[in-house]
Amino acid sequence: MLGAGIVGVTTALNLRQHGASVALIDRGHPGDETSGANAGIVAGNGLCPIALPSGAAVWLDILLKQSTAYTVALSTLVRLAPWIRAYLQNSGPEGIQRFVRVMAPLRAAARAEHQRLGRLANAQRFYRNSGWLQLHRSEASLMRAERERHYARIYGIDYQTLRGGEMHEVEPAVRSDRFFGVYWPDCDSVSNPAGLTEGLWREFIQGGGLFLNGDANRLERRRSRWVLPTPRTEVRGREVVAALGPWTPAFARARGDLFPVAFGRGYAQHFRPGSGVTLKRPVTDMDHGFTLTPMERGIRLTSGVEVADPADPINSQVLHRARKRAQDVFPLGQDLPVPPVMGTREALPDSLPVVGASATQRGLWYNFGHGGHGLALGPVCSRQLADLMAGNDPAVSANALTPLRFA
Repeated sequence: MLGAGIVGVTTALNLRQHGASVALIDRGHPGDETSGANAGIVAGNGLCPIALPSGAAVWLDILLKQSTAYTVALSTLVRLAPWIRAYLQNSGPEGIQRFVRVMAPLRAAARAEHQRLGRLANAQRFYRNSGWLQLHRSEASLMRAERERHYARIYGIDYQTLRGGEMHEVEPAVRSDRFFGVYWPDCDSVSNPAGLTEGLWREFIQGGGLFLNGDANRLERRRSRWVLPTPRTEVRGREVVAALGPWTPAFARARGDLFPVAFGRGYAQHFRPGSGVTLKRPVTDMDHGFTLTPMERGIRLTSGVEVADPADPINSQVLHRARKRAQDVFPLGQDLPVPPVMGTREALPDSLPVVGASATQRGLWYNFGHGGHGLALGPVCSRQLADLMAGNDPAVSANALTPLRFA
């Protein structure tokens, strides 16, 4: 098992529950990277792919580096042109219907799977049935998001549309008089995503799993087995799962599997609000892309998306712009003495993750491509993969998420 983020750890845990002998390998500590740098939302909604930015004014802001929701260089846009074309093709009516049919059962099972693993690992303390408040800065913005509410009504997902002062009843500290809001009560939030990942990892170890530090890129095929040398020992196995997040596509390319991927990076920083001011739940500004989430270490601000490769230099301006916008919504207070963190997410042009067997290598499996929803969907997709590897019927049709769709 390669990769010890939330996806890799829950995959390893599920495989152990299926009776497999599992070695979990990562270059660092479980949950240290992207899995610890998110907004901590386990959403029951999210039945539509994210719409690309549209409108001349929006793109002008992006290209002039004034946007909080998106940061992208013109050269990056040119390089990603084939991916963008494919994304737009998958964003038509047929593509959206296909996405909804796959995503609805995954979303329906996601919270339950989190709770199951949380109970198993005695990690329920990290979960709060808080709901999620989304803010829109105009009625036009609210109407642009109507498609999500349309499918929520079809699938019976509860929500409330709020205006102005109504939002004070849901979140009193939010400066919301000028905003429109949508409150999704069937969402959980996680008070410490890295702590949750570590708790699930400890359950894996206590249940007989093995954890080793090592470099996934050293994996090689020797006859009928996969072999990976690590500083402690040489690991051998007939099957291997790559759940390396944004590093999976390069790993896969070296082994003959090609995936069309775009990368988005997000930044997070913690704040200590003033006395008597706090949040009860995650609050997302849908126009400017940032989220404020109450966590163990104060209020976490997560930025919008910077479209950039994982190896590109850190862009401190992304978080700086998000902070300025966030002050319109909530009094952030003082910075906490915790360094900002960054996470990189990978996205496929059909907005669906890749869960299943390699198209070219026998005994190689993938679990990646969750976009910005790795925390929410990681456990349920991991159970899906464990069921496939054990020969059981998964919750969602294996064809929907198979790597073969890109072969």
